[in-house]
Amino acid sequence: MADRAPQYDLAGKRVYVAGHRGMVGSAIVRRLQSENPAEIITATSSEVDLRDQRATRELFGDTKPEAVFMPAAKVGGIVANDSYPADFLYDNLIMASNVIHAAHEAGAEKLLFLGSSCIFPKLAPQPLVEEALLTGPLEQTNEWYAIAKIAGIKLCDAYRKQHGADFISAMPCNLYGPGDNYHPQNSHVLPALIRKVHDAKANGSSSVEIWGTGTPLREFLHVDDCADGLVFIMKHHSAAGFLNLGSGTDQSIEQLAHTVMEVVGFEGDLTKDLSKPDGTPRKLMNVDRLRELGWQSSIELKSGIQNAYADYLDRYQN
Repeated sequence: MADRAPQYDLAGKRVYVAGHRGMVGSAIVRRLQSENPAEIITATSSEVDLRDQRATRELFGDTKPEAVFMPAAKVGGIVANDSYPADFLYDNLIMASNVIHAAHEAGAEKLLFLGSSCIFPKLAPQPLVEEALLTGPLEQTNEWYAIAKIAGIKLCDAYRKQHGADFISAMPCNLYGPGDNYHPQNSHVLPALIRKVHDAKANGSSSVEIWGTGTPLREFLHVDDCADGLVFIMKHHSAAGFLNLGSGTDQSIEQLAHTVMEVVGFEGDLTKDLSKPDGTPRKLMNVDRLRELGWQSSIELKSGIQNAYADYLDRYQN
């Protein structure tokens, strides 16, 4: 096992979680309770719009957080990214810039910025290693979001190089779980499947359809696993660049669909719309560095999907 980075203790710290009402932010807040922080600082988007530089600087100036988690982002699936490229690029660029700069101005001790596995080149060798960043063209369907996330990583590195700021980054794979977005057009593949399969069962349909061939391979991480990994990274990692954060295993979209069908209890057929795009052929992240530090995921996919489906039923069907 590699030598661990010096411990950064969150106990007694003022910790700001940007985007605390989102799926990842809310999971981080839940996870932080056991770290005994002095205060968990939050602000809704109606209270502080992180796209507003003045409002963001005032938040940091007033609260003086010592540690910052930055999961706040405008997110969506292939359709949303392809339909609203300007929104995905601008909103995510400006939020990252405002939060990182405000954290520096306010003297934050540490900041953790969250990226996404879509930052990697479309055809990068698998599993994806951290060094693959910027070695080839991005997947066109989500390049706008990816470019903003790459800029956030590099901004953290720039503040580390110029100012000695302990700003770090982590790259989660596809996330799912409580608080997810289940919109039929603007959600990611797993929550979209949960809703689609549930609706098919509720409507008495004989089949449920997926986009493309079903052969693309994807890696999924439950959001509570993600939050635990992020707290671990905040405490044990300090370096430029980023750490991959994932489960280290993947499955095809077709396999995923069958697992969702089993969890939901839908016994119909699975069909494929071959006119729709597949997206990136495979996205599996190499998580050796994080495992060497001493962390790995613990929530198995099927039980995680059961948890996510229970959340869907509680939020949308009661």
